[in-house]
Amino acid sequence: MSQHKQRGNWVIVMSFVVALMLMALPMPDWAGIWRPAWVALALIYWCMALPARIGIMVAFILGILLDVLSGTLLGQNALALSVVAFITLQFYQRVRVLPLWQQGVTVFGLAFIHQVLILWINGIQGMPVSFSAYWASPLISMVLWPWIFVVLRDLRRKYQVA
Repeated sequence: MSQHKQRGNWVIVMSFVVALMLMALPMPDWAGIWRPAWVALALIYWCMALPARIGIMVAFILGILLDVLSGTLLGQNALALSVVAFITLQFYQRVRVLPLWQQGVTVFGLAFIHQVLILWINGIQGMPVSFSAYWASPLISMVLWPWIFVVLRDLRRKYQVA
């Protein structure tokens, strides 16, 4: 049993590492606002699938790692991901039973909250923010959610992550 638990931890950590790597991929300036919230998507999935193991502390650590990786204000992503994890943990039982398209709408809301918090902090710093920056990333995250969900669910089942 301990071997499965270690393997399960490995799957979770690797999914977060892949999400961080996808966030670090360079994109043209015009496409930057269309980047999905990869780390938030992985966090939402694991919070819904394993709420006893993945929570606000994991979200905070991921946020700090993302802040260091992207060179943003330290704590900016940590705050946003912690809020997303908190909301997900409050409603995961209701969201988990919904069809994938309705889960996608919920993920849109969570990604929108994440994006608004990031853009709010950027606005406080005096960085210019465009209107499309609010909607682009949450929309792409919503569209990608069914695939992210299926891939992570299949990995969780294959490696018996519990």
